[in-house]
Amino acid sequence: MFLRLALLFSCLAVMNTGFASSCCGRPPARFSQLPPSGMVLIPGGEFVMGSDGQEAKNDEKPTHRVKVSAFWMDAHPVTNRQFKEFVDITGYVTTAEIAPTLKEIMAQVPPGTPAPPPEVLIPASLVFKPTNGPVPLTNHYTWWEWKGGANWKQPLGPGSSIEGKEDHPVVHVSWDDAAAYATWAGKRLPTEAEWEFAAYGGKTNIVYVWGNEEFSEEKPQANIWHGEFPHKSTKPNGYIGTTEVKSFQPNGYGLYDMSGNVWQWCSDLYNISYYKEQAALELSTNPTGPEVSFDPQDPIATKRVHRGGSFLCHASYCKGYRITARMKTCPDTSLNHLGFRCVKDA
Repeated sequence: MFLRLALLFSCLAVMNTGFASSCCGRPPARFSQLPPSGMVLIPGGEFVMGSDGQEAKNDEKPTHRVKVSAFWMDAHPVTNRQFKEFVDITGYVTTAEIAPTLKEIMAQVPPGTPAPPPEVLIPASLVFKPTNGPVPLTNHYTWWEWKGGANWKQPLGPGSSIEGKEDHPVVHVSWDDAAAYATWAGKRLPTEAEWEFAAYGGKTNIVYVWGNEEFSEEKPQANIWHGEFPHKSTKPNGYIGTTEVKSFQPNGYGLYDMSGNVWQWCSDLYNISYYKEQAALELSTNPTGPEVSFDPQDPIATKRVHRGGSFLCHASYCKGYRITARMKTCPDTSLNHLGFRCVKDA
C-alpha cells in the first residue's frame, strides 16, 4: 500500500509535494553483539496462522498450521534511545537521510513512467498529515506528505526532534535500517510466523492481542486512532503520534505494543499467493516467507511484510491492529508510523 515510488508520482500529481528515496542505508563499518537484555522467551509451538474470519482480507487467507521453535523477542519495539546508541557507535546513516539517484528511482517503476523533477530527489520521508475534513478513504495519498528533512531524529521534519521521546518507538526506519540494527545487536528481524505466534501471547481464538472485545476509546487497550479518521483526533489535545513503550498492558508473553503504536517490520518477503502455498502443507515448520515477492497492486516492486498496526489504525479504515492483519511495503520505505523489534534464536 505504501509503496514509496507510487507515492512519489501520486504525490506529485495530487498533492504537489516532492518524493524521493534511496534504496538502502549506509552500513556501519563494523558490527558488535549485545546480550539479549530486554527480551522475553517465546516458547514456540504449533498454531493456526491467518484468518478466515469476516474481517480478514484476502492475503490473510486461508488459515494453515505452523510450528515455530522457541525464540527470544524484544519486549517492546526498538526505541529512539536504543537506535541512537546504534547510530552513535557505528555512524550509521538511515535511508531517509540519503538522497537517491534518478537511476535508483526509475529502476523500480513501470516503463514509461515520467521521471520526477530533480528538486524532489532529496533526503526525505513520509509523514502523516491530517486532512481538513472528511475525505474518501479509498485514496491514502491524501493524508501522506513527502517531507524533506524528515527522519528518525526529526520525525515531523525540520524543527521537530525526539527530545523527550527517548522511550518512544523509533520511526522513519526502512527495512534496510531495521535489518542493520538487528545485525549490530546480534539479533535478527522476526519472521512473520514468529511475530504472529508471539502476538497471541499463548492464547487461541482471539482477534486482538487483548482478547475479543472491541477497542474502547474510553479505556483504550492500545495506541490507535480516536475520533474520525483522518481529520479529527479526539485524544487529549488531539494528540497524533507515538506513545512511550509500555504505556499499555502487555500480552500473555509479556510483550508490549504488539498492537498499535507502530507497524513492525518482519523479515519475510510479501507474496499474495504465499498463504495458499502454505495451506497445501500439513504443517509448515519455521517458515521464512516466499522466495519471490509479488503484489498484484505493484507487480514490479519488491515488498516486505510488516505487522501490528499503528497509531493511525481505525476501524473505519484500517483494522491493522487485528493479530492476523498484514501490510506490505517496499524495503526502502520509511514512514512516521513504522518501526520494528528484534528476535534472537533461543
